[in-house]
Amino acid sequence: MSIRVRITFSKTGPMQYVGHLDLHRSWERIFRRSGLPLEYSHGFHPQPHLNLACALPLGFTSQCELLDAWLEGDLPDNEIYSALSLALPPGLDIPHLQAVDLHAPALQTQVISARYMIKLLDPVPDLPDRLQRVLSADNLPRLRRGKPYDLRPLIEEATLDEQDRDGRFLIQVQMTARESATGRPEELLAELGIKFEDTHIHREKLILNSN
Repeated sequence: MSIRVRITFSKTGPMQYVGHLDLHRSWERIFRRSGLPLEYSHGFHPQPHLNLACALPLGFTSQCELLDAWLEGDLPDNEIYSALSLALPPGLDIPHLQAVDLHAPALQTQVISARYMIKLLDPVPDLPDRLQRVLSADNLPRLRRGKPYDLRPLIEEATLDEQDRDGRFLIQVQMTARESATGRPEELLAELGIKFEDTHIHREKLILNSN
């Protein structure tokens, strides 16, 4: 008998500079250290049955990353949580986990949108006007890996929070995160004339298809 556990985890501190493939390897090591019976594929090169929702760009932090893990046996959630918590490296934390349907669709196919908070490290006095120009545009043609695309339909929502005492805004943005249509916050920043290096980007929520 197997169970499928969905883990919500944060990625901060030193882990924000760990790429997607290395993060997958980190989770395999975490499960080995935890002693939990992680399920592996069959064949000449068995692979751990782990499924990350979607890649988090290098340098971003997050409070809402999702991982599905298949375990052998039927273990209670609290036992899994305790074992994993003891094996986590600095920069990873688990605020929530729960068992989910073994036969639910792949996690990557369920994510439809992602919500981000962008903190500006320097003041941008005319930012409201810049954002309004972007949101008012009928299309925002760009290139990604040499291929043309329209950024505008990938931006679902974008608002400004109040300035802090130093005159810096926070940008709240929700972008599509489907396999064939993924919006990237750094591309919105480029349209706003803001360098990615002058911001801190935090993923706040992954929105799943409710069907």
